[in-house]
Amino acid sequence: MPLALPTLAATEALAARLAALARPGDAVLLSGPLGAGKSAFARAFLRAWVGNPALEVPSPSFTLVQGYDRPDGAEAHHFDLYRLSGPSEVPELGWDEARLGLVLVEWPDRLGHLTPVNALSITLAPGPTEDSRVADITGWPGR
Repeated sequence: MPLALPTLAATEALAARLAALARPGDAVLLSGPLGAGKSAFARAFLRAWVGNPALEVPSPSFTLVQGYDRPDGAEAHHFDLYRLSGPSEVPELGWDEARLGLVLVEWPDRLGHLTPVNALSITLAPGPTEDSRVADITGWPGR
C-alpha cells in the first residue's frame, strides 16, 4: 500500500523512523526515477542512523560509494549504482566488506544476483506537488 509523503519533512521523518530500526548487516534498497527523492531519503536516513543531524552526506553519484561510521563503531555504506552496467562491477566497490555493516543502495536493479534477500525495499515516486513523494515499502517483516 503506497504511503503519501506530502512534504520533504515527511520523507525525512520516514527515513529517520526506518533508520531507528536498521542494524548492521541490513540492506536498504532505494528505487524510483531520477528526481524521486532517493538522495534526500538517503541523506535523512544516514543522518538519523549516525545520530548527527548536521552530518555531511554528499551524493555518491561520482564516487559510487561513500562510507559512514557511528560512534559505536558500526559502519554504513551508501552506494549509487546509476553509472554501473550491472552486477559484475559491484564487487570492486567493496560490496562484500560493506555488507558486514549497513548498506543503503540507490539504483539497486544494478545489483542483479547480488541483491540481498532480506532487504528493505523502498520505491519512491514524485507526488502531486513539488516536495511530495509516494513511497512503497516492503521487507523487514516483524519490524
